[in-house]
Amino acid sequence: MARSLDSIILTLTLIFNLFFPVHAIYSKDSPVLQVNARTYNSLIAQSNHTSIVEFYAPWCGHCQNLKPAYEKAAKNLAGYAKVAAIDCDEEANKPFCGQMGVQGFPTLKIVKPGSKPGRPIVEDYTGPRAAKAIVEAVKDKIPNHVKKLQDSALDSWLKDDATTAKAVVFSDKPISPLVKSLAVDFLGNIAFAQVKDKASAKTYGVSEFPSILLFPAPGKDAITYDGEINRGGLLAFFAPIASPNPDPAPKPPKSSKSAKSAKSSKKAQASSSASAQFSRASEDHKSSDFEDFVGSSATIVLDGDGNIPTDIPISIVVDGEQKPAVVAHVPQPLPTLATSTELNNACLAPKSGNCILVLLPVKQDPDEISITAMTALAGFAEIVDRAHKRKANLLPIYAVPGENEGSLKLRQDLDLSSEHGLEIVAINTKRGWWRHYSAKAYNLSDLEGFIDAIKLGEGSKNSLPPSFTAQEPEPEPEQPEPELVQEADPSPDHDEL
Repeated sequence: MARSLDSIILTLTLIFNLFFPVHAIYSKDSPVLQVNARTYNSLIAQSNHTSIVEFYAPWCGHCQNLKPAYEKAAKNLAGYAKVAAIDCDEEANKPFCGQMGVQGFPTLKIVKPGSKPGRPIVEDYTGPRAAKAIVEAVKDKIPNHVKKLQDSALDSWLKDDATTAKAVVFSDKPISPLVKSLAVDFLGNIAFAQVKDKASAKTYGVSEFPSILLFPAPGKDAITYDGEINRGGLLAFFAPIASPNPDPAPKPPKSSKSAKSAKSSKKAQASSSASAQFSRASEDHKSSDFEDFVGSSATIVLDGDGNIPTDIPISIVVDGEQKPAVVAHVPQPLPTLATSTELNNACLAPKSGNCILVLLPVKQDPDEISITAMTALAGFAEIVDRAHKRKANLLPIYAVPGENEGSLKLRQDLDLSSEHGLEIVAINTKRGWWRHYSAKAYNLSDLEGFIDAIKLGEGSKNSLPPSFTAQEPEPEPEQPEPELVQEADPSPDHDEL
């Protein structure tokens, strides 16, 4: 956990030194579909297919870590669903990301077509960030346009001339994602049904499961599919009868300039409130001088695993030409107190002096950290770095993960108002006092003011409560070597019905 958190903090502190790229994580050759606020409606909201959309920022370390698994999921979901991403650090996308309720990075949302065109059902994906888990979750959300029929109901359905072509899948298993995705592809051109009753199957000469019959038109003889059961083979089988629907759906007719202008103005006013806090938080992590440093067309080259290189100098690409980028200095992340023992030894021993603790939120998902926490961590890291440059003395500042049991106990002892959110406290067990950071913002001036007040002894302090008990320093426990677990490939060699 400590190593992961250090990686997050390092990623954030790079921004203050013009190190982090502001360009999209995914390249043009990536299997991940890249959308923006302007194309989201036509590519995602209007689509007949289910999509999963990642809302990310290029400076987010967890977003970079998610990239390999997300691209692997995109490859395995090709033809089944859309795997898309939107850069919320782009100015034009910030209002939209705010409207979508994005509060941390990366945020994943599954978008499923609703009952009305252009009115999809959007829900947060909160499962594991492994490719296999993402693939299974998205396949489970593929719309089901396949009817379950048997006996007389099947006969009546086949005779109905409302739809000319019909495909019948004979299988005793649940309707597979493959069949569901094909029904979406040919929606309105070929109707799909599944039959699991073997007695009904015998009526149509079917003796083996699974089998697929295509009825090109009412009264026409059925055509039996005899190829391998996979998406490519079935698409070729249906091709002589009908072509898959184009996607995205056709764009609505353009409105007049005046109407479009009024609509845009109204939407901008409605979205400004929802996105204001989001935009400010994003700006806190990006230097305004970045483009002057590398040029507006520069990108940082990632390593072979899709991660951000930490060695210096790194490579950047400017106008198509790769050049070395010289970075003068990179601030170090705040030290992390990952265990109760580390927390006690650093700040909670009987003779511990002044100490600032950044108590991070208790996260429901270990791959997420809130923008507020990011801002605070990056701000303190910048302050520490400036003090080191001046060779000035600075009281110790630590990051404490929310899952640290010592952090949970400290919250209870100090009766902090936020049980699970971000909290910043200064504590001195030797003198028996503590102080709460009460400012609403986490900009550099407020954070520096908090530190200066503690150093100068200004402001009111709270006495440590009777429930608080200082702990004698303890020996650090030995950490076992982590096991390497190889993730299984979520895609089988063939599709099953």
